[in-house]
Amino acid sequence: MSAEPLLSVYLLTGSDRPKHLRALRRLRARFGPEAVEHLSAESATGADAVAACNALGLFGGHEGGRLVIVEGVERWRKTDLEAVEAYLHNPVEGAVLALSAEGPLRGATLADLIGKHGQVLDYNVPKANNLHRWVAGELKRLDVKADADAARALVELVGEDTLALSSEIVKVGSWSGGEPVGRAEVEQLAAPSREAAAWALTDAWGARDLPTLLDACELALEKKEPFLLAVGLASHVGRVRAAQVLDEEGLGAREIASRLKIKEFPARKALQHAERYSRAELDAALVRMADLDAAIKGASRLSSELELLRALIDVTRPLEQPVSST
Repeated sequence: MSAEPLLSVYLLTGSDRPKHLRALRRLRARFGPEAVEHLSAESATGADAVAACNALGLFGGHEGGRLVIVEGVERWRKTDLEAVEAYLHNPVEGAVLALSAEGPLRGATLADLIGKHGQVLDYNVPKANNLHRWVAGELKRLDVKADADAARALVELVGEDTLALSSEIVKVGSWSGGEPVGRAEVEQLAAPSREAAAWALTDAWGARDLPTLLDACELALEKKEPFLLAVGLASHVGRVRAAQVLDEEGLGAREIASRLKIKEFPARKALQHAERYSRAELDAALVRMADLDAAIKGASRLSSELELLRALIDVTRPLEQPVSST
């Protein structure tokens, strides 16, 4: 796209959003800043996009070209497509219409239309269970010396959002400075997804860091109900207990992840946390979390927030120093 003659219209589809952005960047590089207009299909109709292309004579660049980019065209309806179709029968010379779909299209009508008058660029990433292969390819494209485990760790930590993954890949590549990158470096550098960021409470419990745990709980209570926090922590304690048992049987992190049907990153977390608690302490913690569940559901006259805080103290302190439950 950077050297070939430009067509009147392009459609970018598929799940590889970083590749969409690179393609649009190459397109923009062929026009001056004053000749590029950005629209969003959330507010701009097909007729609006056509009008922007027809404004070439008034707002085109100094070389006479004009690029109109419309994001989110999967939102467009029949009337929008009809307006674009009518325009494409007689497009303005020098004007390029770039349509970018942020999600699945509603049927094949738009793709068929653009394929007839321009070019459809369908970029996709592998399904979730093979997403690490795409990450490995992106790392290689940036000349980052990363092993397969580093690619898997990025997916486990960041999630399946390709834009977030792309950002973290660039960060890891910039940090590496040509040095090899493995799982340890990724876990140290990459920013976790929102789901992983919610692990602040369980991480503090796993570290037996009571002050940090109580602070994390206070922040979490601003967004979640005590019951949800209690359920999440109870689930994590159970996972740590199971990981501890499997570790004692000689299984590694990958085998434990498979046995527990979780990803390798949370399995490694569970193993780290299991090192700080004895089997008796984890058994007692599971019993205490069951008591907390009953208390929140009405067995206690205390507030759910207070019951949660009391339970957090109980399950974090050494077993010989419990705080009595009401």
